[in-house]
Amino acid sequence: MYPEYILTLSCLDHRGIVLRVSGFLAEHGCNIIDSAQFGDPESKLFFMRVHFALEDDAMSDELLRAGFGSLCQDLGAQGALHDAKRKPRVLIMVSKIGHCLNDLLFRYRSGLLPVEIPAIVSNHMDFYQLAASYNIPFHHLPLEAGASESAKLAQEARIIELLDTHRIDLVVLARYMQILSPGLCDALKGRAINIHHSFLPSFKGARPYAQAHKRGVKLIGATAHFVTGDLDEGPIIEQDVERVGHAMSVDQLTAIGRDVESVVLARAVKWFVEHRILLNGDKTVVFS
Repeated sequence: MYPEYILTLSCLDHRGIVLRVSGFLAEHGCNIIDSAQFGDPESKLFFMRVHFALEDDAMSDELLRAGFGSLCQDLGAQGALHDAKRKPRVLIMVSKIGHCLNDLLFRYRSGLLPVEIPAIVSNHMDFYQLAASYNIPFHHLPLEAGASESAKLAQEARIIELLDTHRIDLVVLARYMQILSPGLCDALKGRAINIHHSFLPSFKGARPYAQAHKRGVKLIGATAHFVTGDLDEGPIIEQDVERVGHAMSVDQLTAIGRDVESVVLARAVKWFVEHRILLNGDKTVVFS
């Protein structure tokens, strides 16, 4: 019945932050639904996420946001106030391997992932029919093997245009097999998520599961992380593993690995759109 919000903030840790935030919410007619906080003894930073309802009909959204801005200024905090009912807008990028895309689209259609997906981008045509089955526009932005730097930047310019046109909140690289330029990585800082098998850096290059099979690994897994200019080294959001055995074939390892990739990526996306992830330098705080 009441509008709901999610408040996130981070600042230098000191006494009284929780009191200040809870007092601010009480003074502005808000009722806390759930709250989580974490003080990092290494970075000396404090992180907080509060889900609350605005129960005072006399308190407007504008006044609430203005008051929160003043609170953040007083605390020296980086903060954000999100409409809990708004579905973030997600652009998915994919190449020729579609298990993560398929999983995200199913969760989206089933209502398990509270997002809007206004566009899918690919450098190949393999999944245009899948996109059409969900009534999602598919944008084929080809990039030839060995393409020049100018060709790559021209393709990325079209991606940036789509980001602006569709007011994208999050980019998901669902096995998009192209390296983003440093400029695009910087533009997407904190709002682009990638998925890869957790064999990196041990098994680089083509056919990582075949390499793992050859070495007789006993655990395989996946890592979801924020995209940065350092390839596959961005702040980690989620990881998981599955145990495997000597009797399994490369195809069996690959199937298990792809299942893990899909689940890990879906968790990371869900936590992002629920505003549960806060950056802590090269790490993340995840209020899962």
